Amino acid sequence: MALNIPGLVATIVFYVIMLATGIWAAWKTKKEEKNANRSEVAMVGGRNMNIFVGLFTTTATWVGGGYINGTSEIVYLPTRGLAWVLAPVGYVLAFIIGGLFFVKPMRSKSYVTMMDPLQETYGNTMGTLLFLPTLIGDVFWFAAILSALGATMSVILDIRGYLAIIISACTVTLYTLLGGLYSVAYTDVIQLVFMMVSLWTCVPFALLNSATESIYYTAVNEFYQVPWIGKLETEYFGRWLDELLYVALGSIPWQIYFQRVLAASSSRQARLTSYFAGFGCVFMVIPSVLIGAVAASTDWNQTSYGLPTPNERGESSMILPIVLQYLCPTYVSVAGLGAIAAAVMSSADSALLSASSMLAHNIYRKILRKKATEKEVVCIMKVSMVVFGAAAAGLAFLSNSVYDLWFLSGELVYALLFPQLCCVLFIPNTNTYGSAAGFLFGFLLRLLAGEPSLKISPIIHYPGCSLVDGVYIQLFPFKTFTMLLTLGTIIAVSYLVAFLFKRNILPHRWDVCSVIKEREASVPLPEIDEQAGLQINIVYINPIEIHT
Repeated sequence: MALNIPGLVATIVFYVIMLATGIWAAWKTKKEEKNANRSEVAMVGGRNMNIFVGLFTTTATWVGGGYINGTSEIVYLPTRGLAWVLAPVGYVLAFIIGGLFFVKPMRSKSYVTMMDPLQETYGNTMGTLLFLPTLIGDVFWFAAILSALGATMSVILDIRGYLAIIISACTVTLYTLLGGLYSVAYTDVIQLVFMMVSLWTCVPFALLNSATESIYYTAVNEFYQVPWIGKLETEYFGRWLDELLYVALGSIPWQIYFQRVLAASSSRQARLTSYFAGFGCVFMVIPSVLIGAVAASTDWNQTSYGLPTPNERGESSMILPIVLQYLCPTYVSVAGLGAIAAAVMSSADSALLSASSMLAHNIYRKILRKKATEKEVVCIMKVSMVVFGAAAAGLAFLSNSVYDLWFLSGELVYALLFPQLCCVLFIPNTNTYGSAAGFLFGFLLRLLAGEPSLKISPIIHYPGCSLVDGVYIQLFPFKTFTMLLTLGTIIAVSYLVAFLFKRNILPHRWDVCSVIKEREASVPLPEIDEQAGLQINIVYINPIEIHT
C-alpha cells in the first residue's frame, strides 16, 4: 500500500484549521481576562459560556476516539454485539444524574475544579491523594486515544503511527496552552460538526458495498458470523449491570465534566447542557453502530483485505478504520479519518486542560504556594500542559498496554472518587479519617479482585468467578460492590471517630487530622432592665464542635 497523498493533505488542512481556531480562541481569552481572573478564564471560561458552545463541547468531549472506535468493535465482536454497547445508555444516565444532583451544589459555592469540595472537607493532604487517580486517568486517557489515532492513520494513510501521535499531541497541546477552555470549547464545536458530517457520509457507502449482506438480516440471522445484535446470557447479567453502572456513575467524578458545568452562565443552563449532551452522545454513536454491523455482515474474502477476518487476525479494535479503508472509496475513507482525528482531539484537549487545571489550582495554589499570583498559576498550568502532553505521547507508544492502564485508572476513579464526592456534597459530617479509610479499603479491594489485562490474578473470588482459557473472569458486579463498600466505610469510620472524640473515649491529642476543635462560643449580653429588678445569669459555653 502506497502513501495516501490526498488523505495526508486533507489531514494537514484539518490540523491547520484546528490550530487556527485555537489561536482565535486565545485572542478571545485575552479579552475576557480583562474582566475576570486569568486562571478562572483559562479553567472555566470566566463562567459565561453560552449554551450552544457548552452543549457542543460537552458532547464532543465524551464522543472521543475510544467511544466511536470502541462501539464499532463491540458491535462487530461475535462474543459481544449490540447488547453490550453500554456507553451511550450509560452517558445518558450520567448526564441526567449529574444535572439533577451534582450541578447545583457544585455551582452554589463557585468552585473552580472538582477537587475544591474534597479539599475543603478533607483537607489538602487528603485532597492531594484523591487527585492522583483522576490525574493518572486523564493522562492515560490522552495516551490511549493518541494510540488509537496513530493506529488508524497507519491503516488509512500508510504512515508511521508514531508520526501521527507526535503531531497530534503537539497540535492539541499548543492550542490548549494558548487559549485554555475557550480554545478547547470552540475547537470542539468544529470537531463535533466534522465528526457528524464525516461519519454519516461514510455509512451509506459501507452499507451498499457488494461484499456486505443486509444488516437487517444479519442482525438476527447467522450468516458470516453470529448475529451482531448480540445476546445477554443469564450468568453474565451481573457483569453487564456492573459495566452499565460503571459507565453511568463512573463518568461523573471527572474534571472534564465539571469544567463545563462550572463554565455555564447559570445553573439552569448547566443542567440543560448536561441533559442534552447525553442525547447528543447517543446520536453521534449511531454511525459507529452501523459500521460495526456492516463489519459483522461482510464477506472479507470479497475485499482486498481478504481472509482471515479482522477478528481472527486480532484486529477487531481497528474495525472502524478497516471498514473505511476496504469498504468505502478513498475520498470517503479520508473523511472518516478526519472524523476519528476530530474525535481524538475533542477528548484529548479536555483531558489535558483537566489535569493541568487541578494541578495548578488545587496543588500549586492551595498547597505549595498559597500566595501565588494569577500569573504564576497560569504559568504553572501551561508548563504542566507541556509535561502531561509529552507524557501522554510517550505512553501512547505502549499501544494496548496504555488501554489497560486507562481502564484500570477509570475503575479506580469509580470505586474511590465517586463515593468521596457523594459524601462531601450530600452526606454531612464525614471527615478525613473516613475519607482515608475508604480510599485505602477501596483501593485494596479493587486490587484483590484481580485484573486480567495486567495479568493480576484475583485473591478474592466473588460468586461466579470462573477460569476461562487460563484467565479468571469475575461475573459478580464487583466494581459497584467495591464502590458501595468504599462509601459505607467513609460514612461508618467518620461517624465512629467523631463519636469517640466527642465522648472523650479517645483523647483529643490523638486528633492528628484536626477534625475536632474546641471553640469558645460567646453569647451576647442581654440588656438588663433595672426597674424590673431582673437577675440575669450569663452562661458561657465551651462546646465541642465537629468540623466537616
